[in-house]
Amino acid sequence: MSEIDTTSAWHFGVIGGSGLAEGIGLEQPQQIEVASPFGLPSAAVTTGTLSGVRFSFLPRHGAGHAIPPSQVNYRANIDALKRCGVTDLIALSAIGSLSPAMSPGHFVAVDQFIDRTAGRENSFFGSGLVAHVSLADPICPRLREGLAQAVRAAEGTVHDGACYVAIEGPQFSTRAESKLYRKWGGDVIGMTAMPEARLAREAELPYALLGMVTDYDSWRDGDEADVAEILSVMKRNVDLARTVVQHLAASLPVVRSPSPIDRALEHAVMTAPEARDPALVAKLQAVAGRVLG
Repeated sequence: MSEIDTTSAWHFGVIGGSGLAEGIGLEQPQQIEVASPFGLPSAAVTTGTLSGVRFSFLPRHGAGHAIPPSQVNYRANIDALKRCGVTDLIALSAIGSLSPAMSPGHFVAVDQFIDRTAGRENSFFGSGLVAHVSLADPICPRLREGLAQAVRAAEGTVHDGACYVAIEGPQFSTRAESKLYRKWGGDVIGMTAMPEARLAREAELPYALLGMVTDYDSWRDGDEADVAEILSVMKRNVDLARTVVQHLAASLPVVRSPSPIDRALEHAVMTAPEARDPALVAKLQAVAGRVLG
């Protein structure tokens, strides 16, 4: 595969709710079905431009929110967006708060994760092609800062920096678990950021997550996650989330300067060329073709 130009035009992938792309004001929008060797993505990709910047939207849970967190094909989603030519990836997610300062209706620009998921395909690599990427700092700082500034421009409340605890779900936490996650240093909690962030790094895509706080989880005595309340807060935040994306598009510099994450696989592949599984190499051409040849 030829060298990817990551120094000129921005192309944002956006993973979020099924209605996020609607009403956002995309110019020349079109829906495209993207095939992936890792299976079916959650849905078709809606692509268009905002303020001259290319955006491609993919609903994480599919049309009508039909796919539960543990059954999202995260690999196919990331692979599909990479095949669309995405250079940077932002995720918008509903989250619970583990902090009294992060109230329902607030936005949180996450910078760290604790992964408590299990049984999800969390790597593009495997037997026959081994790779180890660095994930010490899983969030792209310039995307995180850009999202935080965009929330402020939209007159929302944002917390810049927080630790996201990713749980398997689909049930919410027990009260004991919620209190334990607070002791671990968790600030917010959700079910979808992992392995999404891991796979974005393997695909050499700078990634940032903007969480929308819907509830206080269950760590406060007398409180518990209530679906009706969560849906109500989410509905109020949809328009603001769209405005945040619009402000982000308008604030970007014309030229996209390189990110170190563009080359996250530079020294990550461990398997010698002669020992690599040809079938897996072929599957990884979109994700890792830059380093696999």
